[in-house]
Amino acid sequence: MTYAIVYSSKTGNTRRLSETIRDALPAESCLYFGAPDDAALAADRIYVGFWTDKGTCDADTAAFLSRLTGQQVFLFGTAGFGGAPEYFDKILSAAQQHLPGCVAVCGSYMCQGKMPPAVRTRYEQMEDSPRRQLMLDNFDAALSHPDENDLTRLREAVCMC
Repeated sequence: MTYAIVYSSKTGNTRRLSETIRDALPAESCLYFGAPDDAALAADRIYVGFWTDKGTCDADTAAFLSRLTGQQVFLFGTAGFGGAPEYFDKILSAAQQHLPGCVAVCGSYMCQGKMPPAVRTRYEQMEDSPRRQLMLDNFDAALSHPDENDLTRLREAVCMC
């Protein structure tokens, strides 16, 4: 079975997940590795990675997902906010809405990812409140992600697909 790994990564988090998947799979079966491109459509299975934008995958990934034509898909991504599996499931479900009906999702994985420093600066400028503190705490907690535990869980999810 051939595969492709397609990813969109704004901060490097999703690229790191993509590289982990590439290292876990047989190199000789990889037809494509990189940004969303129609060259990946020749693969039997496509691992599609994205960064979270407004509760779903980014626009480049959404456009790519809509062009799939029956391949098996493994969706994976990163989100600045983390800790709640229900939140990750909601993001993955929203991303799946971009897939044509003929595409089978064989697996998925989401984890927290660090955010750019400008995000923390924006949070610091907000009016002092419990919400602001929660956002600052989440930003700080995200700085180490994706970490080795995240990558181990990703490898396990890929192996189950």
